[in-house]
Amino acid sequence: MAIRLILADDHPIFRDGLVQSITETGEFEVLGVGESAEEAVALAAQHSPDIALLDLSMPGNGITAAKRIIEGGFAKHVAMLTVSEDGADVTKALQVGAIGYVLKGVSADDLRRILKGIARGEAHVSPALAAQVLQIMQKPKAKKEHNPIDDLTKREEEILRLVATGQSNREVADALSLQEKTVKHYMTVILSKLHARNRVEAAVMAHEAWNGEKP
Repeated sequence: MAIRLILADDHPIFRDGLVQSITETGEFEVLGVGESAEEAVALAAQHSPDIALLDLSMPGNGITAAKRIIEGGFAKHVAMLTVSEDGADVTKALQVGAIGYVLKGVSADDLRRILKGIARGEAHVSPALAAQVLQIMQKPKAKKEHNPIDDLTKREEEILRLVATGQSNREVADALSLQEKTVKHYMTVILSKLHARNRVEAAVMAHEAWNGEKP
């Protein structure tokens, strides 16, 4: 049984040659062609092909089309056919669910071989591009610095917000309907969690963490 495809590319001459190259052996059937992301999604939704073969830089963006086709379940597999050798483009395509990233310089024989593999669910990225993707994925992500204020409980935060306005333990206790000794206990815990030497230092940390918002 022939492998069923839809393809989208905004260059008519290339697109026509592509259709001829793919179908000349009788192993593939092109169900429809388009020239934009919108047309690609519509074709995939209409035909439910084995493969949606998409140009990366067509109007509307090929990766956007790939994402919509995959999320809609409109094609079994999605592959990009592009001139872009940018590792970031490859990564984006794979992240939205495309399993193939094929460069337009590939021969007709190689393209048919690659598409047969993709139809079987085999991923394809050229070795040089795969190395770029691996490098991108291995880059350490910047870690958000942990702020000890995030460790405070809701009640501890309420108390610190009032302390940060200059209120005494007695005033905080009255405002929250607590006993003063309870507020003192909470402040001891808060200072410990923040590694603050005194309530003034804790208040400064609170203002910095909450960007001057009203406590």
